[in-house]
Amino acid sequence: MAGKMHRQALEKSKEFSSNSPKETLDAVVKAARVKFDESVDADIVLGIDASKGEQVVRGSVLLPHGTGKKVRVLVFARGEHEAQASAAGADYVGCEDLIEKIESGWMEFDVAVATPDVMGLVGKVARALGPRGLLPNKKVGTVTFDVESIVTDLKKGRVSFRNDKGGVVHAPVGRVSFGADKLNDNLVAFVKAVQSCKPAAAKGKYIKKITVSSTMGIGFPVASEDIVAG
Repeated sequence: MAGKMHRQALEKSKEFSSNSPKETLDAVVKAARVKFDESVDADIVLGIDASKGEQVVRGSVLLPHGTGKKVRVLVFARGEHEAQASAAGADYVGCEDLIEKIESGWMEFDVAVATPDVMGLVGKVARALGPRGLLPNKKVGTVTFDVESIVTDLKKGRVSFRNDKGGVVHAPVGRVSFGADKLNDNLVAFVKAVQSCKPAAAKGKYIKKITVSSTMGIGFPVASEDIVAG
């Protein structure tokens, strides 16, 4: 059955001719056939040399309608900042105790935040957090003393992105149940955030290709020119 559904979705993608972002997202929604509420993801192929450090694309964006996913936020902080993080809704707050748990293999969280004064201690678990994309980073706003604001944003739907080795950035832009309008708002916000992170060293067309797809679905192409100048 899965193979049959895949072939049917592939046929729909071949028949689809519109590059309008909203029409494309509507096609993604209509093509969804599984029983669970699939995530809708966007992949953006960039015109960068991913092997060069000065062309790394990294940032974050607060999606207008969130991701539809409950985000578990961990905050490394002490004193008043620890209290602020808890009040803002962080799921786990602490410092040495959390570092000790992570060193023992615990990873039951989706994003980590840290105040600058404890980053030296957080460095002890950098090897565990880094490969998973969980190490707090100033460039995406997760190393800050303003823990209240970042925790609130993360709970609302702030997502981080960074190009992979192939020069592609990925991010969830919602769920099938959002419908085309909300998904379009989120997609536009994501694409514009990536556009704003264009490295000065990148030459030629920056945003080369955008594809959107649901978790179990086929990718549909979107013309970047319909969102921002390439």
